[in-house]
Amino acid sequence: MLSLSNPLQKWVWKDEARRARRLLRFAEVEADGGRDLVRAAELTPDARLRRLYLHHAQDERRHADIFYRRGVELLRASRSNDESSPASEWLTPGERGLDDVQVDGRADDVLLAFLHLSEKAAARDFVIYRDAVGSDSATRDVFENVLRDEEFHMNYTRRELARISPERQRALLWRSRLGRLWKGYLRFAVGLASVIGTIILTLQYFVLLPPFAWVAKRAAKREKQGWVAIAAERNRPSGGQY
Repeated sequence: MLSLSNPLQKWVWKDEARRARRLLRFAEVEADGGRDLVRAAELTPDARLRRLYLHHAQDERRHADIFYRRGVELLRASRSNDESSPASEWLTPGERGLDDVQVDGRADDVLLAFLHLSEKAAARDFVIYRDAVGSDSATRDVFENVLRDEEFHMNYTRRELARISPERQRALLWRSRLGRLWKGYLRFAVGLASVIGTIILTLQYFVLLPPFAWVAKRAAKREKQGWVAIAAERNRPSGGQY
């Protein structure tokens, strides 16, 4: 899997402007995840989890700052600061953070299962991104910095899930995996539909539109030039307000 994704990731991260925008997107995701974790800390009745959630939220806030600063640096240094780089979110969706998880009304064990898989996926992806940035040592250091925290988050969520829900932990992890797979499928399907729609519209433009344009030009040539007198029966008052 890594061997298949690495060439694509290297292409995605090769462009400096695209690299900057992805880092800025990561900053948004990390900041949003930090807010969700603060809310989770407010809701949990478990004092140990409250401390861990708040620590996790502080890490996410720090990651957001790191990604943002490096993204701004790259964007300022980029020679091409336009938005013309092809979108790649559906092919290489990047970090999804908490995936807009609904914290309210969700039990701690369900949230921990989701967090564990999210952090595990983030740690795996950050390894790929670190290797994909090539000679950009500053961006590689950013991922190295974040990776250390992601490994801690992955470990504490698994440990706490086993502590508070030892009998349901495996079932919760499998249910969360299926949910992530379904969301991943939906993201891919939406992206693929967008590409197919673009191809179909392009074909319609170049295949169907030219005959209509040709017919319209022929019809225009048959039209008389200048003003044309209207027949008397068509020029009578309508008798209505309009």
